[in-house]
Amino acid sequence: MKTGKISENILKRSVLKLIKTEYKNNESAVAGADCAFSQYEKVFSAVCPVTVDIKDGGYYAVMKAIGNLVIHGITPTHVTVSVLLPEETEEKQLKEIVKDSISACKEYGVDYAGGHTEVTSAVTRPVITANCVGTAKNGGFDIGKNDNLKAGQALVITKWIGLEGTAMIAEKGKEALSSKYPVPFIRDAIDFKNYMNVEKEAAVAMKSGAVAVTDISNGGVFASLWDMAEKARTGLEVDLKSIPIRQETVEICEFYEINPYQLLSGGSLLFACEDGDRLVAELEKEGIPAKVVGYLKSGNDKIITNADETRYLDMPGCDQIHKILG
Repeated sequence: MKTGKISENILKRSVLKLIKTEYKNNESAVAGADCAFSQYEKVFSAVCPVTVDIKDGGYYAVMKAIGNLVIHGITPTHVTVSVLLPEETEEKQLKEIVKDSISACKEYGVDYAGGHTEVTSAVTRPVITANCVGTAKNGGFDIGKNDNLKAGQALVITKWIGLEGTAMIAEKGKEALSSKYPVPFIRDAIDFKNYMNVEKEAAVAMKSGAVAVTDISNGGVFASLWDMAEKARTGLEVDLKSIPIRQETVEICEFYEINPYQLLSGGSLLFACEDGDRLVAELEKEGIPAKVVGYLKSGNDKIITNADETRYLDMPGCDQIHKILG
């Protein structure tokens, strides 16, 4: 299999199909979204691994695990973190991972409840996996169900795509980037990690008519658009120039010759809703940048327009971050 997130076909064939077969008579468990839950107990969990070679890996893992619950209207209660370390790791590196994990928990006001730490020859760099558990009295978005998605709904993106990947690459490659860009430019790109918290926009969206949400993560915005259309069983049409992106992301992706639309974009959310302009207005009232980028369309065609050019969206591939940090 290729490096990165497994394809939708492999996920369905070798993971979800086995789960559904094993638990076909048990309606309490739902899987297939970025978190899973028991319908009876209303206990939810979300798991996020960080496998790329980066600084602040504990921070990113915890922020994304918590975020995957928060965007669905779930109240996170605690986080556990599993850390696998290569044999040459120094203790100070472990301390930094734990400090970063605790820092992320504090941003959301969630308890850090320990986890598992092991040094093993099975890995060549730290592998960090955060597991967040939460509860919900009343459901937010229908996790694992896509009944509310349909053709004609607007697609809205918050903040800017590529924030997470840009921050990671800028931190890791700051020496190389300094050959072309000034220090303040690189520092601003590294600080994109400060946009990872998605609690505020999720709360606004649920009050403003959003019917579905996904974080723009592995595979970037193109993968998230594909996934949203697949869940809706529709096509889509999106204007490339409407997709919000920071100049720092454009420049750094050009420097490394990677596609920003296929780059890790934690901190940015993709919503489907009936009234995109209303959702954008409500988000902007709270100081959250957002744009309508397109619409779900009848049929199966997933179309990306760019001025006079039209192309069809391809099935998601490996995230571009692996070309730089893999």
